[in-house]
Amino acid sequence: MTQAPTPTADTVRRLVRTLLEEGGGTAGPAVRPVTEGGEHSTWWVGTRHVLRLAPDREATARQRRELRLRDLVRPHLPVAVPASAAHGEWAPGLGYTLDTAIPGGSAEEHDVSAVGEADLAGLLTGLRAVPVRQAEALGVPRTAPRSLEALRRMAVHAAERLAAADEFDAARLHQLTPPGAAQLTGQSGTVVLVHHDLKGEHLVVGADGRVRGVLDWTDAVLGDPAEDIAGLVLAVGSGAAVRAATLAGYGVRPCLRGLWLARCDTVVRLTDRLEGRDDSPLPLLRTQLERSWEPILLERLTDFREAEQEP
Repeated sequence: MTQAPTPTADTVRRLVRTLLEEGGGTAGPAVRPVTEGGEHSTWWVGTRHVLRLAPDREATARQRRELRLRDLVRPHLPVAVPASAAHGEWAPGLGYTLDTAIPGGSAEEHDVSAVGEADLAGLLTGLRAVPVRQAEALGVPRTAPRSLEALRRMAVHAAERLAAADEFDAARLHQLTPPGAAQLTGQSGTVVLVHHDLKGEHLVVGADGRVRGVLDWTDAVLGDPAEDIAGLVLAVGSGAAVRAATLAGYGVRPCLRGLWLARCDTVVRLTDRLEGRDDSPLPLLRTQLERSWEPILLERLTDFREAEQEP
């Protein structure tokens, strides 16, 4: 298998000079790598564009699907979705898309306001409104709901190791019992378009706390809506995520399922990072752990039997 070339600033500058009139000068536009994220080689191009270079053929296929998917979801969402100013191949068989930048920072830089929570509710509502058959026709894959009980067992073992490292109180996981996890089983008949990577760096948030856009749709699937609720828990905290999901019409079961998916994931991922199996930034993982374990009123008021009866 041929090794993919490593893009450099000169590579990016030469490519962009052929795409943008503003890059017609000798020096070309200013380019600099985006430090957040890592699946794509991503570069800022001037102040108005972002260039994403797919590193392999699999990523290229997903990027091409993403271009079509963004056009499908855009009319359904109250927030912006990136638009491609140009796309093609930057090396044989390897794709690129030059996207128009959405003004704002990430959810790691700006807190989401109460009105921003309504924007997130609109995002979840819009994703549910995207026709499943049309998304499937674009090649968006279906995925089965994850086993919360299997994840809970992994998290229990991981929590013991975190407790030994003085990183976490393992007793907190006792709140989710095996019967409780069973009652929060994902509903295989509830299939919606799921962004599947709603972490803070993919939410564009203005200084006023409004959510302006959602980036990187390459991991989208048709599946369990609780996964996007879980993503929002990591990005904006348990309270804001559950309030947004409730505003979007989701009931107790998917909200609590998303909450516990996020909580178990953060415990497992922080353990993996401390034991050398994950290279994510340690401060970010600790922040996500803190966000996901924020106590919320819903779990205090809800009897698991109530969630079990909910469709």
